[in-house]
Amino acid sequence: MTVESVQPETPGTPETEPGGTTASPTPSGTPAALARPPLAGGAVPLLGHGWKLARDPLGFLTGLREHGDVVRLKLGPKTLYAATTPELTGAIARSPDFVVDGPLWESLEGLLGKQGVATSNGPMHRRQRATMQPAFRPAAITGYGPVMEKEVYAMLERWRDGAPVDVTAEGFRLASRTATRCLMHGRYTDERVDRVAAALTILFSGMYQRMVLPLGPLYRVPLPANRAFNRALADFHRLADEIIVQRRASGQKPDDLLTVLLAAKDEKGDPIGDQEIHDQVVAIAVAGNETLGSAIMALLRVFADHPGQADKIRDEVKAKVGDRPVTIADVPALTHTQNVVVETMRLLPAVWILMWRAAVDTELGGYRIPAGADIVYSPYAIQRDPRSYERHAEFDPDRWQAGRAGAVPKHAMVPFSVGNRRCPGESFSMVVLTLLAAATASSYRFEETADSDTKDRIGITLRAQRLMLRAIPR
Repeated sequence: MTVESVQPETPGTPETEPGGTTASPTPSGTPAALARPPLAGGAVPLLGHGWKLARDPLGFLTGLREHGDVVRLKLGPKTLYAATTPELTGAIARSPDFVVDGPLWESLEGLLGKQGVATSNGPMHRRQRATMQPAFRPAAITGYGPVMEKEVYAMLERWRDGAPVDVTAEGFRLASRTATRCLMHGRYTDERVDRVAAALTILFSGMYQRMVLPLGPLYRVPLPANRAFNRALADFHRLADEIIVQRRASGQKPDDLLTVLLAAKDEKGDPIGDQEIHDQVVAIAVAGNETLGSAIMALLRVFADHPGQADKIRDEVKAKVGDRPVTIADVPALTHTQNVVVETMRLLPAVWILMWRAAVDTELGGYRIPAGADIVYSPYAIQRDPRSYERHAEFDPDRWQAGRAGAVPKHAMVPFSVGNRRCPGESFSMVVLTLLAAATASSYRFEETADSDTKDRIGITLRAQRLMLRAIPR
């Protein structure tokens, strides 16, 4: 079972703004004549729903479907629209009426810039995806196998002393080293992965607050937290520049993504600019550290919470691989292991909130969405919705078996997004996570230690506050 298997392709008061085009596959009228979505309850003066989003964002977003398929939210003076159904989130991702933009991306702009694949739109985004795609083709991922295997088994070897494992630190270390060593080869990269991880930890903890509580000038006050944030941001961008400068100085052209970027051309056939190269390197480092690292943490947390699933993975590896170490060549045969990875991403997604902006007056779910309006939706809420999943709160990887996966509604499981926003690193991530799951479950059982803190850490990504486990050799 793979992620692709679960995402097949295939009235109120009218607003007064001018009409436009429609994004819905079944439009019910021109946008100007359509109803206004209902306002979600619980807004407070000045902050609107920002207070709820700051205090309990997962609970708040999960409950929004009870108010409608599309609802209005207030963040201070700003109005947002929330989509709450799989059908509508899929329509947003596929419609040209919506672009990647809004407070989420504005909070990330200082980190990701405006010219990387994560934040660009239109022709630039399509060209960037086409440029990056060769680095994620099956043959390229096969070539990364030795690096992936070396990093996974080196981590497992570090755990043999019996000391408690800081899974937070280990997960981000493995993610950073694997992504940067595969996609940006070079000793100069290896030397910087720990600095990358440290800077991003500080940055992501501050960015979500800046999104839901847009306090503007207060974030420029030289308080300790603001100074730490600014230092981390400057250091992270300095690291990206150092990697680019040293690769150019080396004269080396290994078969990796950085080589592709340095040779890339723009729409006119000219070399892309240094700022775009910088922003693309930043995007690689961010995705490789924060999203992949959070997914690694979630997977090891599942092994501690559901030891029977780790036992089933061990048995599958024994049956399909035997006694030798697992390699990436074994990954396609490990179907239950892949299902455990998918179910982990369903219940504990790293990317739990996404935001878009209406480029034109348009329609969504029978409601008018004015041009310039921001639309938010939560993969966390969509993937836990009891309307889409039987026993929605249970960890059940067998739901992804071929005979059952068809019962999941279209777009109810999209951890890597859909359409032209689909993450180009999807196959890369699935291979790393499946290899990790198979090798780890074959070697250890896990117990949570007394000083572990599995409360949700709500930032731009979702993960435990600090996950501490004891690795017990099998």
